[in-house]
Amino acid sequence: MDALLWCVVVGVLDGDTLRVRCGEQPQQVVRIAQIDAPEKRQPFGQRSREGLSELCMYARAELGPVKRDRYGRWVADVRCEGRDVASHQIDAGLAWAYTRYLKRVELLARQAQAQRAGRGLWEQTEPPPVAPWEWRRQR
Repeated sequence: MDALLWCVVVGVLDGDTLRVRCGEQPQQVVRIAQIDAPEKRQPFGQRSREGLSELCMYARAELGPVKRDRYGRWVADVRCEGRDVASHQIDAGLAWAYTRYLKRVELLARQAQAQRAGRGLWEQTEPPPVAPWEWRRQR
C-alpha cells in the first residue's frame, strides 16, 4: 500500500513492533521500517519496548508506505503524534539502524551521535552491545 494509513496504537510488542487498529480493519502487527531493536531477552530489550510504548501507546499513528514481510507483518515508516519513530528509537539509543534494509542514511548519523553520547544501549561498554541480528544468529 503506497497510501498513508491513520491508525491507533493498541499494543507495543517490543522496541520495533506495534499492534495497531486502522478504522474497521482487524488489528495488525507493524514492524517499524529501517530499525532493529534489542530482543526482549537481550540487554536493553525491555527499555527499548518501554521507550516505544511511551511514545506510541494509544497514540494516533501514521503508517506508510506499508509492505508485508515474510511473517505477514506490515512493515512501514511510522510517526506517532507527528514524531518519527525510527529516529526517536535511534536517538534514545534504543535501536540500531538496520543496515540490511536501510534507505534513510541519516539514521546512521543519528546512531553514531547516540553512541558518542552514550545514550541507551550505548552506555554499556563491557561487554559491548550486540546488534539484534547478530544476537539472533548466535542463537
